[in-house]
Amino acid sequence: MTEGNPRGMTTAPEPFAAGGAGQKLEIHRVEEGCLRIVLAGRWCLDQALPSHEVVERALEGGVRRLAFDATGLGAWDSGLLTFLAGVIKACNRCSVDADQDGLPEGIRHLLAMAFAVPEQKVAGRGGENGNLFVRVGKAAQDFVRGAPAMLRFLGEITLSFLRLATGRARFRMSDMWLEIEQVGPRALPIVSVISFLVGLILAYLGADQLKLVGAQIFIADLVAIGMVREVGALMTGIIIAGRTGAAFAAQLGTMQVNEEIDAFKTLGISPVDFLVLPRILALMLMVPLLTLYSGFVGMFAGLVVSVTIFDISLFEYYNETLRALELKHFWVGLSKGSVYGAMVAFAGCLRGMQCGRSAEAVGEAATSAVVTGILLITIAASVMTIVYYQLDI
Repeated sequence: MTEGNPRGMTTAPEPFAAGGAGQKLEIHRVEEGCLRIVLAGRWCLDQALPSHEVVERALEGGVRRLAFDATGLGAWDSGLLTFLAGVIKACNRCSVDADQDGLPEGIRHLLAMAFAVPEQKVAGRGGENGNLFVRVGKAAQDFVRGAPAMLRFLGEITLSFLRLATGRARFRMSDMWLEIEQVGPRALPIVSVISFLVGLILAYLGADQLKLVGAQIFIADLVAIGMVREVGALMTGIIIAGRTGAAFAAQLGTMQVNEEIDAFKTLGISPVDFLVLPRILALMLMVPLLTLYSGFVGMFAGLVVSVTIFDISLFEYYNETLRALELKHFWVGLSKGSVYGAMVAFAGCLRGMQCGRSAEAVGEAATSAVVTGILLITIAASVMTIVYYQLDI
């Protein structure tokens, strides 16, 4: 036996030995194409353990099978497991069959658990980014692969609504009222600020062009119709996507990590009924109301700009606003708000239910929920605008 950790070895039939104080590693060529590793003594981290590279070099030269003999093995800890994991990985790289029958049952069990979990690839830490075309191609592939899952989840939600219509859906009304409070009244401050600023921007942009023909009074028409019919619903949907959609994904993702959703399934409770349905109903009810509120806040901003900057009287602005607005504009805005709310809830709950089992996966689910929600809102806005135009609504 040779002391220390040698850096080289020979593939001759004579046995190879290595090890430090208290442990022994021997490599024997028992027959053509077969090696046997003998492990004996104490294998713990407080010792100078041999490297698995010693065994990896011994695999060269037509070795097809590797066996272990641990009959003389004494105390061991994770140092031995690290050594054996390196040996098994080397066998996989060299296409060598590693027979673990000679190892104690506890070591085989721990190695099986170690290799059962795939190696995590953390984004932004040495991973290959590829060029722009590669990233776009991968994104397109991910979208195509995710389409069936989105349709399947949509089908589950549809069935859940059917169960709700027949009184068979199981969820707590207190949960839905809590979600209504979260997505409705608590969203008023941010909706108020954004809507006021957007209304102010619309008024200034309109006035800049209308003053060329001396028609600043039509600022009221532009702001009123724009906010009530289009911009109010769109801005509210985007705000809710960033505020509530991400929260839904994070909540459901955390429940996925804690295996709470699996517990619902074990108890025979549909997670879609109990968790997803209240959130979708809350957004479908509250986003139209927030849209209506956003429209009035935007019109108030236009009023402030018109009265203070462009010398339009309060009475003139009020009368022009009433003349421009029709009931159909409110219905269009409310219908769009309801659809946008459903889109945001769908995206947030989908990404939350698809979340992996790690803290990193929860963050990715929240980010993906916002992106998916805004994308669905944009698509829905385009389609509904074209449909309403064709129907002359």
